[in-house]
Amino acid sequence: MTRYLVLATIGYLFGAVPFGLLIGWLINRVDVRDHGSGSTGMTNVLRSVGRPAAIVVLILDMSKAVGAILLARMVSDDPGLEVVTALAAIVGHIWPIFIGFRGGKGTASGWAALFVLSPFSGVVATVIGLSIVVFSRYVSLGSIFASALGSLTLIVLALVGEVPFVYMWYGGLGAPLIITRHSSNIQRLFSGTERKFGR
Repeated sequence: MTRYLVLATIGYLFGAVPFGLLIGWLINRVDVRDHGSGSTGMTNVLRSVGRPAAIVVLILDMSKAVGAILLARMVSDDPGLEVVTALAAIVGHIWPIFIGFRGGKGTASGWAALFVLSPFSGVVATVIGLSIVVFSRYVSLGSIFASALGSLTLIVLALVGEVPFVYMWYGGLGAPLIITRHSSNIQRLFSGTERKFGR
């Protein structure tokens, strides 16, 4: 239990590093929380700072979950520990203690964790997410469906024994966290006021 608590705390702190805020300030002296959606994630950085900064933020935000899972694997061969640290990284990204619990939406970190836990699930999420973004130009819609169907794939793989059974908890908890964080986007999608990519 102690190991779980320690790794969960470390995973949370990994996730809580506000790369979007830091990169925005370093490059343009911009507080991304004062622009667009107010999120510190890649999409809002793209809109408020620019493409190079957004790419850097995407990579760094993905590294949060990757680093957390790899650390768990270094410490133990317990797959449950991987799930706990990955989920903690997403929670840290969404509610970072360092900047008043106002962070991103968890998509990049959640996506990266899927790739590490199950590359096939990560590919499913990528293909679905990118296809929806390309055809609809709604990044939020792509993120929502990628999280949902990538996680569903992981759950199915866990149920049939292709990956450790405990991985299903990542799929069952990670996607709802990310989708719930997109609640305002969902409302705007239904009302027709959600901003399209490139606008």
